[in-house]
Amino acid sequence: MVDLFLNRVLIENNWDQDELNTEREIMGILENRIVMLFFASAECEKCLEFVPVLNDFFKRLKDPAYIEYPKLLALIYISLDQSEEKQEKFLKELHKKVLFLAFEDPYRKELQTMFKVKDVPTIVVLRPDGSVLSPNAVRDICRFGCDCFQNWQESAELVERSFMLNEEFDNLNLRSATDPVRRLKYKTEDDKRKKRWWKLWGKGRDGNEEEEEKDGAWDIKRNEGDNNTWRIR
Repeated sequence: MVDLFLNRVLIENNWDQDELNTEREIMGILENRIVMLFFASAECEKCLEFVPVLNDFFKRLKDPAYIEYPKLLALIYISLDQSEEKQEKFLKELHKKVLFLAFEDPYRKELQTMFKVKDVPTIVVLRPDGSVLSPNAVRDICRFGCDCFQNWQESAELVERSFMLNEEFDNLNLRSATDPVRRLKYKTEDDKRKKRWWKLWGKGRDGNEEEEEKDGAWDIKRNEGDNNTWRIR
């Protein structure tokens, strides 16, 4: 999947329209992700009607305000607009985390030909290896909503890391995919050892308390005859 956009410039649909043009930046945002290629045009009424549905679908899977662990998903808008002004107008309706190709980039037409896109709106869903998962997911998104992603994820055998603890996200790229599993295993074993230690410590403490109670009772008996005054030690 990453190879599809290497040596290309992807632009973020934010206020500054930041450009991602290095191999490291492209890999960081596309590697090990399901990628949606959204072919559309501002002149298409169906496209404009579909945008709110797509935005809701995307934000519920990517926006931290809706989900604790954003999904491994990327959305790239492939404009089929006739002018840059129309493309810019359409981009204003899309989510700010959407990526897009510049209007002057001829690669837009190459992608349209590569994936045989004839009608809009069309969303081509790609696996992390670049193979086609769905030639057009527009109808499925409208019908099933976010449940689509679960099906895509299972079909693509995508490895999620959302089960990791928050502190384990530090230096994420330096760890293997099985590292979180090992950490979870050792953490569980540590918890078991702590519980056993706590029980043993509790038993020892209970034994000391029993001895203290016996000593206290002995002091009571010993002092019963001494002016009827006593004190527990």
